[in-house]
Amino acid sequence: MAGQGFVYGIAAAITCAIQLTGYAVAYSLKTETFYDILGGVNYLALALWSAVAGSIDAPLNWVDDPRKILVTILFMCSRGWLLIFLAWRAHERKGDSRFDEVLGKGGGQPQPFRFFVFWMAQAFWVFLISLPMLFVNSSQVNKPGFSAYDIAFAILFCAGVLIEILADIQKALWVKRGRKGDFCTDGVWAVSRHPNYFGEIFQWWCLFAFSYSSSSNNGYADPLWWVGILSPLFTMQILLTMEPTGLCNAEGKNLKRYYDKCPERYSKYRENTSILIPIICYKYVPMFLKRTIFFDFEKYEYKPKSDGSVKNE
Repeated sequence: MAGQGFVYGIAAAITCAIQLTGYAVAYSLKTETFYDILGGVNYLALALWSAVAGSIDAPLNWVDDPRKILVTILFMCSRGWLLIFLAWRAHERKGDSRFDEVLGKGGGQPQPFRFFVFWMAQAFWVFLISLPMLFVNSSQVNKPGFSAYDIAFAILFCAGVLIEILADIQKALWVKRGRKGDFCTDGVWAVSRHPNYFGEIFQWWCLFAFSYSSSSNNGYADPLWWVGILSPLFTMQILLTMEPTGLCNAEGKNLKRYYDKCPERYSKYRENTSILIPIICYKYVPMFLKRTIFFDFEKYEYKPKSDGSVKNE
């Protein structure tokens, strides 16, 4: 446990150092260009650190432990894609409008504390998402083989990453082709209105489950393993409930452009397409299930007022 605490503590210190340095440099230059990029770099730094430090006093070196090798490679593939995609998107968009107000780009007063909060939120997200990977790499348990349980959740993790990658690529290509049809229904977007968010959430539930086998106390009795559940839960909190990102940024009052331009087609798309979990025949799912296990909450609905303005939830 002490060895794991050391790995976790230094990982937290690395995260704080990267994000605080990023904040200081970004605010001095009044830019958000490398905000997402440093988030991706932070993930990779934690994977490399835990792979090296987790081998200290461990029964097996990292290179001899297939469980640690697998989780590190899967984690780095997932976050490596995120780094590449976000860097490309920042280049294409030539900035991130989320930061215009806090950096005073519209002629307003810069807000250094709010900008700092953005960077600290990223620090929390990076560290919390990394918890299952840190748990596996810092584990002292000697289990060189894989059980059927391990294999199943490794495959499911890969599926989550693949869904996110496909969603990002298909949406980017749709945008490049001129946004034909006003909203994207290509590929996985035909069975989920936000397949990229589903892939992001699903993969961390799978990695948390995979990390169970690295516990020295049969998983359910290991408090440090349970701490890892913060990875998928915090991801859900960010993507499902917090503005200005995730579903709160994409749904609700921000659907106005679709209802103004193609109300009938978009209404039909919403009726037939799950908000998050990919599924066919969604229109036949009972409303009480949509409002619960499918996360299609009422707050995501578009609610114009009678005077033509939009209600804020």
